[in-house]
Amino acid sequence: MTDAPKVYAAIAAVTSEIAKEGISKDRKNDQQGYKFRGIDDVYNALSPIIAKHNLCILPRMLSREVSERKNAKGNALFYVTVEAEFDLISSEDGSKHTVRTFGEAMDSGDKATNKAMSAAYKYAAMQAFCIPTEGDNDADSTTHEVQPREANSTAPQSKANSRETYSRLSAANKKLATIADFDKFWAQASVTAALDSLPKDWRQTMMDEKADKFAELDERASMQDDAPPFDDRDYTPPNFDGLAA
Repeated sequence: MTDAPKVYAAIAAVTSEIAKEGISKDRKNDQQGYKFRGIDDVYNALSPIIAKHNLCILPRMLSREVSERKNAKGNALFYVTVEAEFDLISSEDGSKHTVRTFGEAMDSGDKATNKAMSAAYKYAAMQAFCIPTEGDNDADSTTHEVQPREANSTAPQSKANSRETYSRLSAANKKLATIADFDKFWAQASVTAALDSLPKDWRQTMMDEKADKFAELDERASMQDDAPPFDDRDYTPPNFDGLAA
């Protein structure tokens, strides 16, 4: 009988060990008052554990897209998306498992690509190793409620439905007060489905509004270099379920 690839035993061992403590949000955005975990927190927590279990992670960037906007002062603002693969390799037998993910970031200088790469690594690691965001050692201390599956349809809408979808997206976008709220709102599957369901010209107009809103919030926040792409603080965004159906 052939032995199983050791990379999966190593991944399981890392997952088991890091699950005992998780990676808490020890950093704070002083301007907007929310806590977050940065890429350094992930590196510092993960590096000794993956080394202990003879696992290494090798990144590979598959693609990079960049677009340029202007912030409120008229300065360039760069929005970068990278598609990345991370090979998780066992140093014992050379077996590997590849994780593919995306990273997104904006910056007014030369750090947008670096931020996007860091975001891709952080979320690939958090998903591959099921890293809890806080220590959760008591199985009875939390209850997880599973939401119903969301409809994932991008079928064309009627003109009236498209107008309603666009109006609600635009109104919600205008009300976003922080970058954290912006990221959390636009990361929703229902919001993405609603945006994708719009006619091409309406969708482009909404994307322009989205970019302008980020530029406004970015200016207000003075481009916090360590701010993460997403934040887990309490926030209840508008419900867009069913708009794209």
